[in-house]
Amino acid sequence: MFKLFRPRLFIAIILLLAVFASGIVGYKIIAGYSWVEAAYMTVITISTVGFSEIRPTDEPTKIFTIILILSGLFILGFAVSVVTEYLLARSTFHNVKYRRMKKKIDTLKGHIIICGYGRNGKQAAEKLKAYKKPFVIIEKDEEVANSFDEETLYILGNANEDETLSKAGIEQADCLITALPEDADNLFIVLSARQLNKNLKIISRASDETSLKKLKLAGADKTVMPDKIGGDHMASMVVLPDLVDFMDTLAFEGQSKINLEEISIDDISKGQQIKSILDLDIRKRTGCNVIGYKKPNGEYIINPESTLLLEPNSKIIVLGRPEQIHKLNELFRLV
Repeated sequence: MFKLFRPRLFIAIILLLAVFASGIVGYKIIAGYSWVEAAYMTVITISTVGFSEIRPTDEPTKIFTIILILSGLFILGFAVSVVTEYLLARSTFHNVKYRRMKKKIDTLKGHIIICGYGRNGKQAAEKLKAYKKPFVIIEKDEEVANSFDEETLYILGNANEDETLSKAGIEQADCLITALPEDADNLFIVLSARQLNKNLKIISRASDETSLKKLKLAGADKTVMPDKIGGDHMASMVVLPDLVDFMDTLAFEGQSKINLEEISIDDISKGQQIKSILDLDIRKRTGCNVIGYKKPNGEYIINPESTLLLEPNSKIIVLGRPEQIHKLNELFRLV
């Protein structure tokens, strides 16, 4: 939309520069003014401020001044109208865009809220977008918010304020990721979010190990220390390079490239007599392998036996190639 205004803005600027240059050169040649005097006369003539001339003018200078006033008024009026139209259109466009976006946010349920669009917030948003998960970004920097594409939903404001969290739909949200650089800000957001939504899953970034316990007490379900994870990963590349390379090949870039999937037993047991992993027969039906089991109490079992009895509110972790995972999702209608 704003590309249409660029040629007109460019023309307006060129015309303004041309009329100023013509006025300065004209007064220099016709009236014999110095460059400073010529510039002064050009400015007061085009702006019509009503100041008196530097010295009495002769007839050629008066004729030139008349032409400069008429052309200057026309060009200045054109430039002002173009700039005004651009500013009004920009303001109207942003208002309409924000209202539409707010309506979309108000209809969301079970979405994710990302507080802060720094390095960690941006990575989280890209990952969620790859998985086609609905999310809303809270960002206080208007310049950063203006860089979002049209599909990205965001709220411009401070995530520390309850009103901003409410605008992002925290009462209907399923998860909140706070990725601000300061632990104190993350702590305050966790406290506010937990008060607004008791069932919300909260994942918080932490810079200092001393903040982990505080964030947990404030209501965070999970805490992540990006610096620690990065250091551990680099050390693992030295100690277990092949294993790390293999783990890196387990892509999590999106639904079309996923290698791991988690399945809720409650989702697949409806209308089926499933008592154990063997009853699922996942390996034969899809080619995937069950590599993990999460008990209802949160305990994990790595490489569970096929005879393991499945309990309500439990999950299994499945490994496979992208096409096998896709077949698994279609089989159990997980997508």
